[in-house]
Amino acid sequence: MTPGARLAAAIEILAAMEADGAPADQVAGAYLRARRYIGAKDRKAISERVWGCLRRRARLDWWLDRLDFGRTPRHRLLADLALADRLSPDQAALLFTSVAHGPGTLAPTEWALLQALKGRDLFHHDMPDWVKGEYPAWLEEKLAAALGARLAAEMGALRDEAPVDLRVNGLKTDREAARQALAADGLEALPTRLSPVGLRLPARAPLAAQSAFRQGWLEVQDEGSQLVALLADARPGQTVADYCAGAGGKTLAMAASMANKGRLVALDIHKARAERAGQRLRRAGVHNVTRRLIDDDNARWLQRQAGSYDRVLVDAPCSGSGTWRRNPDARWRLTAAQLDSLQQTQTSILDQASRLVKPGGRLIYATCSLLLEENERQVEAFLQRHPDFTLLPIADIWAAVIGEGCPAKEPVLRLTPASDGTDGFFCAVLQR
Repeated sequence: MTPGARLAAAIEILAAMEADGAPADQVAGAYLRARRYIGAKDRKAISERVWGCLRRRARLDWWLDRLDFGRTPRHRLLADLALADRLSPDQAALLFTSVAHGPGTLAPTEWALLQALKGRDLFHHDMPDWVKGEYPAWLEEKLAAALGARLAAEMGALRDEAPVDLRVNGLKTDREAARQALAADGLEALPTRLSPVGLRLPARAPLAAQSAFRQGWLEVQDEGSQLVALLADARPGQTVADYCAGAGGKTLAMAASMANKGRLVALDIHKARAERAGQRLRRAGVHNVTRRLIDDDNARWLQRQAGSYDRVLVDAPCSGSGTWRRNPDARWRLTAAQLDSLQQTQTSILDQASRLVKPGGRLIYATCSLLLEENERQVEAFLQRHPDFTLLPIADIWAAVIGEGCPAKEPVLRLTPASDGTDGFFCAVLQR
C-alpha cells in the first residue's frame, strides 16, 4: 500500500469507530479481516496511526476547537500529521491524492487547517490538565482523589503504549527456558520486575509464530494481572473458583499455581469468551478446570456450592481505567451512568461470589480500575455487609507467595503504570 492508502484506511477505521461506538480493537479487527489483502507491514502502519490518533485525541480535539475546525476523522488525522509527525502543509498534501486508493485531495478547509497548525506543538500551556493527560474532564475529581499528587505522572504513563508482558506457564517450563526460546526466535525478553513468572518484550511481536507460544509455554498477560493471580494463592488440591473468568488469563495462572491438582471452576456470562478460554486451556496443558456459564440457574448452583471453596477470585467488570494505555478509546466511551451501573454490578457479584467461600477460605477482589469507587470503597462496603469477612494485609500474602519487594504500603494492593510499570490494578484479599 502507498502511504496515502494507509492514511485512507486509517480514516475509514476512525470513522467506523465513531459511527459504531464499539471498542476500537473490535472495529479495527473487523475492518482488517474483511481486507485480507492488506499485508502485515501495512496493517501495522495503519494500526499505529489509528491508535496514535486515539492516544492523542483530547489534544487533537483541543486544537481543532481552538482553531474552529470540526472534529471529523479526517481533521483529526490531518492534525495528527501536523502536530505529532510535524509535517508541513506541503508534505501532508502530497499524501492526500486520489491515486492508488489514496484519501482524496485536500479540500480548501483542510488545507486551511494545515496552514493554521503549521509550527504548532502537540502540547500547549493553555490546555487544561485533563486535555494534557488525555482523560475525560468529568473524571478529573475522581482520579485526583485516587492518585493525588501522582495524577499527572500516572495519566502521562497511561498515554503511552504498553509493553508486551508474558506469563511463563510453570506447568510446561520455567522463565529462563522460555526466555532462551524467545531469544532463539529473535525476541529479546527481560524478566519482569515484580512478577516471578513474567517476561517483558519492549514492543509488539508476532507471538503466534513463536514456537514457545505455540507449545503453550507462554501466555500474554500484564504483569499486574499475573500478580493478582499469584496473590489468590491457589494451592494444589484446593477447590477454587474464578468467578469472572473472561477469556481465562487468571484461570490459567491459577491452574499453574495449583500444579493441575484440585478443582478449578471458571465462570463467565459470555459463551464466546468461555470457548476461547477452552482453546487456551488445551494449549497450556491444563486439565483441572471446569468451565461454567453464569445463567438463569446460577442461584441454584450457588446454593448447592455455598461454603465449599477455598479461594474465590472476583476480577470484577469495571471501568478499565487502569488499562487505558492498551485501550485508549475506552476512556472516551465511559460515561458517568455506566460507572454507576458498574459499581452496582460489582456489589452484586461480590455478594454472590462470597457465598461460595468456606470458613477460613478467601475471597479475592480485583479490578483493573484506578478509582476509589470501584476499589477501596467497594471493599469497605462489602465488609460492612459481611462482618464474617476480614481484610488480610496484602504484604503478608505477598511475602508468603512471592517473597520480597511488595510495593503495597496499605492492606490492599494498588498498582499503577508510572509507579510500578504495570497496568492499573487493585487487589484485596478477604478471609471468611
